[in-house]
Amino acid sequence: MAFVLGMAAIQAAAQTPPNIVWIFSDDHSYQTIGAYDGPLASLDPSPNIDRLAREGMRFDHAYVGNSICAPSRATLLTGKHSHRNGKYGNQGSFDHDQQQFQKILQKNGYQTAMVGKIHLSGKMQGFDYWEVLPGQGKYYSPDFVTENGKTTYPGRYVTDVITERTLNWLENEREKDKPFMLMVHHKAPHRNWHPADRHMDLYEDITIPEPANLFDDYATRGTAAHKQDMTIEKTMSMKGDLKIGNKTPRYKKRNDWFAENKPEGRELVQWKYQTYMKDYLRCTWAVDESVGKVLQALEDQGLLENTIVMYSSDQGFYMGEHGWFDKRFMYEESFRTPLLARWPGKIKPGSVNTDLVQNIDFAETFLDLAGASIPDDMQGESLVPLLKGETPNDWRDSLYYHYYEYPATHSVRRHEGVFDKRYKLIRFYGRDVPEGEEWELYDLKYDPSEMNNVYGNPEYSATVEKLKNELSQLRQLYDVEDGKQ
Repeated sequence: MAFVLGMAAIQAAAQTPPNIVWIFSDDHSYQTIGAYDGPLASLDPSPNIDRLAREGMRFDHAYVGNSICAPSRATLLTGKHSHRNGKYGNQGSFDHDQQQFQKILQKNGYQTAMVGKIHLSGKMQGFDYWEVLPGQGKYYSPDFVTENGKTTYPGRYVTDVITERTLNWLENEREKDKPFMLMVHHKAPHRNWHPADRHMDLYEDITIPEPANLFDDYATRGTAAHKQDMTIEKTMSMKGDLKIGNKTPRYKKRNDWFAENKPEGRELVQWKYQTYMKDYLRCTWAVDESVGKVLQALEDQGLLENTIVMYSSDQGFYMGEHGWFDKRFMYEESFRTPLLARWPGKIKPGSVNTDLVQNIDFAETFLDLAGASIPDDMQGESLVPLLKGETPNDWRDSLYYHYYEYPATHSVRRHEGVFDKRYKLIRFYGRDVPEGEEWELYDLKYDPSEMNNVYGNPEYSATVEKLKNELSQLRQLYDVEDGKQ
């Protein structure tokens, strides 16, 4: 009899819907996560995030549909591309009344909580608890907005406050008899990269490897690459970004060195790169600490085995590649985003997925995990089969991308494109593009850094024709209207 009851308990636990913890950072590049085995892996920049890959799955072809903060978050909530959820750029409002996955989760018995950055103006809906940063938020002494108004945390560091408020909800405020969806959204490492005081000495005495194309001249690229305003050399500010002239004690050593050495020319660009990268990595270190604390709290409460923990970023970011910082372009460093997941008993530890996935898939995945129906008008696919190592036979073989915010900060021209894992075809169009349209094609098999635009090469004419047809089909599939550009 005891054996029968024991087996029944095990079966009941196996049928319990999992808790979902979604940890989302801002502008965290896959290049700076150790699990991705990039040039910075030897620095061990992300031990807790790497644990998710070691004990779960790393996605090597995870991408976004519009590489900019607010639209990425709108896609996360709605499961739709920008032209369908109405959030094209960082400016303007977001329709909170529209369908969002967390509202559906609530109807299916889940508690929902959101803590941190959402960058969508207006009152959150579908969350039993929410405490979010207004707009971009501040690194130090941040304000948070809740259902009941604004709270300020004087002298506190934003990543620490987000972690503290997350753990408080997890330990003290959630209903213990319900499954939950907990979204932990960090501001870091968004520009302009203010680290916590305790991390200012990290990486102080090392030299960060430079990307081979730090001094890219864009020789084969078109107007967009030549006319952008996001270079480390010209755009990155000495005061705001690099803190020269900042009187805060944490930057004194830097200011003293700069006043004494006064680098110029190429040496100045290299100094700016080193300084930027070290501040960036110091900010991500606090995020990694937070991931470790969340995992420990789940373990302490006996929740770790029935909780899927996922980590991603709202998009990728340039770590000096092409001489740039920021995002927006469909080029690989900003188009691609990290995605890691740990789900005991479901995901094979140390597994790697190479299918094409996109941020339109996240909402559907959360619903599928909860056993909820996925609305027909959501545009992505559930990643649950992939998490279990079972790629459906009809899984997508190409991705659609569309960036709209021009003219605007960083002057990146509007563009759309298609990517099939090897070839990337990009159409730049509209205002300030010669003749209204320019095309670029990259063969990532031979040119993974996207230095050689082969659009005009006759050897690729058949590929261009095929990809233009694919782009047309994707536009039709996702109901992209010509007037909404």
